[in-house]
Amino acid sequence: MDKKDGVSVKILLSAEQIEKRVRELAQQISGDYRGRTCMAIGVLENGFMFMADLVRRMDVPVICQFLKPDMHEKIQGKSATTEIFYNQQIDVKSQHVLLVEGLVQSGITSDYLMHNMLAKGAASVKLAAFLDKSSARRVALRPDYFGFILDESFVTGYGLGSPILGRNLPYIQVTSGSTRMAGSPEETIR
Repeated sequence: MDKKDGVSVKILLSAEQIEKRVRELAQQISGDYRGRTCMAIGVLENGFMFMADLVRRMDVPVICQFLKPDMHEKIQGKSATTEIFYNQQIDVKSQHVLLVEGLVQSGITSDYLMHNMLAKGAASVKLAAFLDKSSARRVALRPDYFGFILDESFVTGYGLGSPILGRNLPYIQVTSGSTRMAGSPEETIR
């Protein structure tokens, strides 16, 4: 673990590990979409880098679209709720949709988007998540495709990070706490 400006930094996933896993996912997804056009819809900002690398490695026809959430906190009495709006309506009717997320945590947003797309006539909807934080799940949702399982900690790099810094790093790092990641449910990286 390195120290930068008094903060402990540990690289969890190297650029090489990420590239290898994304290539494997692209092959798996291409096989599942063989003979069909895939409409990949990336959720900004966390999913942009993963989606770019993923679709470049897929060998089926791909339509690329993006959604950007706009979150508003609504305070009613002593409780607060967050409302999520999306900047663009995408016509998904009869499309085979691949929702691409950088990180799935509670699953609420992904679950909502997937059900919404099916209600709007999508032929199918699958979820690809670069990082799956299944320990934070609040709905019964499991990505159809995932790069790595993540438990605890705030990570930066590979499109993930604060609104300002860290997204451009070619690797994933953690800046505090202990983290467990896995390339599959059985494999753990420490």
